[in-house]
Amino acid sequence: MTLVRVLFFYMCSLLVLMFTSRLTKNITSELADLSSLVFASVLTFLLVYLFTRWQKLRLNDVGVVPGKLTIQRFVVGYVIGLSMAVIQALTVFGFGHLQLTIVPNITTQQIILPFFLYFFVACREELVFRSYSLRSLDYSFSSAVGLLFITTIFIVEHVMAGMTWKMAVIGSGLGGILFGLSALKTRGLALPLGLHSAWNFGQWMTGFKNKSGVWNAVVEKGYETETENISLAAFVSVMLLAIIGIVLFYKRKSIQENKVAANMVFMK
Repeated sequence: MTLVRVLFFYMCSLLVLMFTSRLTKNITSELADLSSLVFASVLTFLLVYLFTRWQKLRLNDVGVVPGKLTIQRFVVGYVIGLSMAVIQALTVFGFGHLQLTIVPNITTQQIILPFFLYFFVACREELVFRSYSLRSLDYSFSSAVGLLFITTIFIVEHVMAGMTWKMAVIGSGLGGILFGLSALKTRGLALPLGLHSAWNFGQWMTGFKNKSGVWNAVVEKGYETETENISLAAFVSVMLLAIIGIVLFYKRKSIQENKVAANMVFMK
């Protein structure tokens, strides 16, 4: 029953995205995507509320209620996500055949708009994949089952959006595991939201979104395939390091918390 509800929730989230895209199609082109994603995020939150109530859970149970560590976790996630994107770009640049040049005369508005765009891209996707969906599967089955199922849907959505299967499985797959683990370990969305939005913005900023950002990434002619492979290897490396880091950090934290709890019992 939970699997059916999760799939139904996902289909409803797609209808929401289609509705908001149609609703904002007459808005100025550079604001249409942002407006659509803001509306989609709000409506998706309402979907999370309805499905959470349907399954007799609370919003706190699916990680969408802010807590005392919310801002800290978001900032930490944003710094890590941005660093990952910069490290990938610098790694590819270090192998040669890639030039990174600052885009001349770029304005503050041209930076702020993508900043908010990628924030709400991540916001909508985290609400869809890492709140009700992931946590309800975690409660009904296990963390591993929930993570595998949701990451698979995450991959399929990116394929439907036009990404190749290779890039979706490697790119969205590793990203889905990183964001999903972050949500499960922290029992909230602040850390994965920070990681996700910063990663996307960082890739845009360094010109790795197939368009100019703050920098323009130009590959030397004849070295496109080699540079793409280096970029993919750098991506896999930073993602795996982040995943391992999350697992080890929260494993150590769990051990420390268990020791504290044991000492308190002993003292009593």
